[in-house]
Amino acid sequence: MNIIINGCGGHMGAVLADLIEQTDDAECVAGVDVHAPAACRFPVYKSVRDVKEDADVVIDFSTASAVDKLIDDCAAVNLPLVLCTTGLSNEQIEHAQKASETIPVLRSANMSLGVNVMLSLVAQAAKVLGKAGFDTEIVEAHHRRKLDAPSGTALMIADAANEALGGGYTYNYGRHEQHEARNPKEIGISSVRGGTIAGVHDCIFCGEDEVIEIRHTASSRAIFAKGAISAARFLMSREPGLYDMQDVIAAG
Repeated sequence: MNIIINGCGGHMGAVLADLIEQTDDAECVAGVDVHAPAACRFPVYKSVRDVKEDADVVIDFSTASAVDKLIDDCAAVNLPLVLCTTGLSNEQIEHAQKASETIPVLRSANMSLGVNVMLSLVAQAAKVLGKAGFDTEIVEAHHRRKLDAPSGTALMIADAANEALGGGYTYNYGRHEQHEARNPKEIGISSVRGGTIAGVHDCIFCGEDEVIEIRHTASSRAIFAKGAISAARFLMSREPGLYDMQDVIAAG
């Protein structure tokens, strides 16, 4: 499996490159970034369209501002795309959906196997606890360099709970200027940024005299790179379409 890393100059790009090097059936044949990493083990280009090496798939850990060009480039050279960058706008998500008509695209705000299992647990709990009047709150924590808030994973968790509750819930991102009781039809989402936290996500169901918490803790960002490689392996044999990590899990 020959891989191009888009965003190879970033921290996650470096983590991914190291993990690919340790993977028997995978090789990073090229990287794409505006700044080439020092002492890079593979050629680095400014664009996917410029890559001369034969590749099977592109894995993206870059920034939201670079995603539109990347989607167009992958479609132009007919390369499957594993889109891991978070903080995308609705327009960019629609752009990825449009591209998936011609190439396979896998998009997920979190590539971790554990997080994607957590989504199923949250949905299962919400179906039962929501009917019993429990409130739903989500708290996420990440390192000081993370640009978007709340995290894409926190929004995935909120969406999983909201869908299980029948929809119609609003998301409350902060109560510092609100002086009113909690709306029973809302899901609260809070963000913490500091230090080198790889990622912690709590979904808290608060009822009368009892609280249930579902937590996922990432000890390192290697789990996201590992999931991205699994997603790339899955995507290589797929027809054009839009996929996510639940499809990877279902395929075994």
